[in-house]
Amino acid sequence: MRVLIVEDDPMIGRNLALALKEAGLIADWVQDGIQGLEAAKTGHYAVVLLDLGLPRKSGIDVLKSMRSSGIDTPLLIITARDGIDDRVEGLDLGADDYLIKPFSFKELLARIRAILRRQGGGAASLVGNGEITLNLASHEATYRGKTLALSAKEFALLHTLVAHPGTIYSRSQIEEHIYGWGEEVESNVVDVIIHYLRRKFDSEIIRNVRGIGWMVVK
Repeated sequence: MRVLIVEDDPMIGRNLALALKEAGLIADWVQDGIQGLEAAKTGHYAVVLLDLGLPRKSGIDVLKSMRSSGIDTPLLIITARDGIDDRVEGLDLGADDYLIKPFSFKELLARIRAILRRQGGGAASLVGNGEITLNLASHEATYRGKTLALSAKEFALLHTLVAHPGTIYSRSQIEEHIYGWGEEVESNVVDVIIHYLRRKFDSEIIRNVRGIGWMVVK
């Protein structure tokens, strides 16, 4: 799962990106509102974490632009502004949640999971396609009655496919979902991860479409 951080404070942005990565998520970090809006337009993100006090374009203006442009990516405001009017404005403009700095990273992860549950219409931190179930909280996968914990990239790859069952993803599309900005892409990493997942579960967990890419069934 890929998260966009729009935060101008270097220490907060760097620490958030590192903590999200350690939690098994893919995090991209930008430091001003213009960059944040351009990144959000790509549609690559499951969640946007948006500060309000940004240079070049305020967080509120980024939020307005996203929603007026039809970008409905779930968005969590992270800010030191604790006034009720700020919270009401952000939520009324289309933010999904509002978290006051300083906050616990555990709470941030819980709120991200809650947003994703609401998006998926579910009540638990689970996503799946009927055959495969992923637990967003524990990073476990269940397939045909077998449940195992996955590495960060194994989980990211499987989550990418399970989120859109029946859709064929090319190698480059999968790499976009399992690597953050600036990370060196290893030439055969997709093949290796898929090999590990098949070995852990079953060869049919991920289907190969020769010459095109990979998918999971609907």
